[in-house]
Amino acid sequence: MGEGMSSTNEAFARIQIDAQLKEQGWDLTDRNAVRCEVTMPDGTRADYVLCDRHGRALAVVEAKRAETVLGVAESQAEAYAAHLGIPYVFLANGEEIRFWDREHEAYPRRVKTFFSQADLERRVATTIVRRDPLAVAVDRRIVERDYQIDCLDTLCRELAAGRRKLLVEMATGTGKTRTAAALIKRLFEANAVTRVLFIVDRITLANQTEDAFAEYLPDYPSYVLRSGRRFQDEKRITITTLQSMVNIYREYSAGYFDLVFSDECHRSIYGKWRGVLEHFDGIQIGLTATPCVSSLDDEAPDEEDQAFVRDTLRFFEVEKPTFSYKLRDAIREGYLVPYQIYKAKTVKTAAEGGFPVARQDLDWTAMDAGTRSEFEALFAKEGDPMTVDPSALERRFTIPERNRAMVREFKDVLTKGYLDAKGIQRKPLLGKTIVFAVTKRHAETLAKLFDEAFADRKSAPEIRYADYVVSGLGAEDSPDGETLIKRFKKEKFPQILVSVNMLDTGFDCPEVVNLLFARFTKSAILYQQMRGRGTRKAKGKALFTMFDFVGVSDFHGDDDGAIEGGFITQAKPRKSVPPRRLLTVDVDDHIDPTSRAWVTVDEDGRLVFPEVSEARANALGAAFEAWLLSRSRLTAEQGRWLALLGNQIRANAETWSEVSAGHFAFQPFSSMGGLGQAVRVFGGTEALEAILSALNGAVFGAEGARADRAAGSDEYRGDATLP
Repeated sequence: MGEGMSSTNEAFARIQIDAQLKEQGWDLTDRNAVRCEVTMPDGTRADYVLCDRHGRALAVVEAKRAETVLGVAESQAEAYAAHLGIPYVFLANGEEIRFWDREHEAYPRRVKTFFSQADLERRVATTIVRRDPLAVAVDRRIVERDYQIDCLDTLCRELAAGRRKLLVEMATGTGKTRTAAALIKRLFEANAVTRVLFIVDRITLANQTEDAFAEYLPDYPSYVLRSGRRFQDEKRITITTLQSMVNIYREYSAGYFDLVFSDECHRSIYGKWRGVLEHFDGIQIGLTATPCVSSLDDEAPDEEDQAFVRDTLRFFEVEKPTFSYKLRDAIREGYLVPYQIYKAKTVKTAAEGGFPVARQDLDWTAMDAGTRSEFEALFAKEGDPMTVDPSALERRFTIPERNRAMVREFKDVLTKGYLDAKGIQRKPLLGKTIVFAVTKRHAETLAKLFDEAFADRKSAPEIRYADYVVSGLGAEDSPDGETLIKRFKKEKFPQILVSVNMLDTGFDCPEVVNLLFARFTKSAILYQQMRGRGTRKAKGKALFTMFDFVGVSDFHGDDDGAIEGGFITQAKPRKSVPPRRLLTVDVDDHIDPTSRAWVTVDEDGRLVFPEVSEARANALGAAFEAWLLSRSRLTAEQGRWLALLGNQIRANAETWSEVSAGHFAFQPFSSMGGLGQAVRVFGGTEALEAILSALNGAVFGAEGARADRAAGSDEYRGDATLP
């Protein structure tokens, strides 16, 4: 390469670097902030010196041509920093930026952006007063258990060794949030970090975390970042979801957060959305109740589970969690309560390979025309009798008598107990109960059946002994879901709360003494998290009971073999087409006595893949994020409107197939001026239609088709009916 070409390439790299500095607020015309071509005592020249508000040097930037490997510039840049007596170095070539704290790190590391002046000032200030976190006492008003102290010390030792990615596995109910709060306080007091990002997977969990931090960390203000808002610079702890920050994170430098927690976030946080996390050059700490192991052949046979483990371990660059405290450890040491499983299946659902339904079994005279047509088509395709896969119950088919049988069995065992195979009398505790249902229709049905069955225990007829709450990321969400949950936790009634996706994860109610599985899940992680809803200790709670009416505990091997149970078989999956109707099979069904069994369990943790609606929402959300990131010429106002539109796409993933201008007539846009304001924001009707067309093509086109495939053949919608 000739000298002319070389100098041209270097000049182009400088143009790129100048732009990258400007993006982070550096004014290259302000000689007090940015000095170029600074001569050193030995006659050499530093390309850039970044200074604080008083003109004092903070960092050196060594610029190279784009084709230059930045490692070759390390010694030169370090010499400049040594001459200036400063700790920080940036190496840049217009395509890549590396940051180096040369006094504490052996090598530079890649970062997404230069740091802003304010972020560099904070880092320099902490360097001056920083202490060893291990020398800072743990606040035992926050944590006092030995394993929590051990976790804190382990993490601090790893940080001292230069590790910047750590993974903590702690069983549900063992105090992950408390431990995180204690670590934050310890690192704050050691001046090791000054600003923390705490990511959760639902805004309700963000509110719960904010309440916990207000109690544990009253001296360190925290807040919940909601969609469409900006980071609050005056607060030291930001709690949010990826969805809430995905559209603003690029407005901040990579140095904005020093510490980033990921608390039980969905697997896509380490896959499709890992770029959002990696934007910030903070220490990364993952918190999970799901065991993560690198040997997956026996631990997680499902491909989705394997992918989750691989993505998580790869993101944190570990072969196993940095610290692990499992459910079995917590139960053995008395921090969580043990549990037992009562297993029983109805005759129909216990049938190996599915159960037959013949034409003569059905009351054709009671069917409407649509239902009759559905059945005729099914018998024509499947034959007579047709075999019904139990996994389709409450999605494609429903057996009303099956639901009634489960409710009767639950009440009977709850009041009378049960003599197990070894002659031991077992009896569940009376108290708060969570029921896991399949759909909103199923939840409503079960809630009414439970309410009728326990009517004699209500203080008044209008009181609901049982209620239901739904979170389907769409129109069927319970509008007063949070109120119902608070009532369940704080008040005597309801005693039973039937849940669809709302109480499966992240729900904390120590008084829960019974879990009833009326819903099957192949997801080992979800099963483990659902089971974790009952593990917390409470006064008078020696154990909790799981009622398994769908064979989910056997499917996941949740059985120590102490007591013989009925055989459970898993039908081979069959390809199916989502019908328009929920077909009611009005045949007799009752609990199969041979399937009844009690089992005492141990923890052997496994991993989770999401429900269909969540899979589609994540697929569409990822497509939207990729499209939005590609729109480089949006105004801030347009970005805010599109961010809200993206949230609506995720929330209505099951029902939306496109976005139209008409959507701006509804909330949240109606309160912002509606369609008329949208036309103004986007520069006219044609411009608005053009951007919506581009959005629909990117989100509901090829990505939408992939989202539909992700939903899989287990998803059934509609309102048809089978007797």
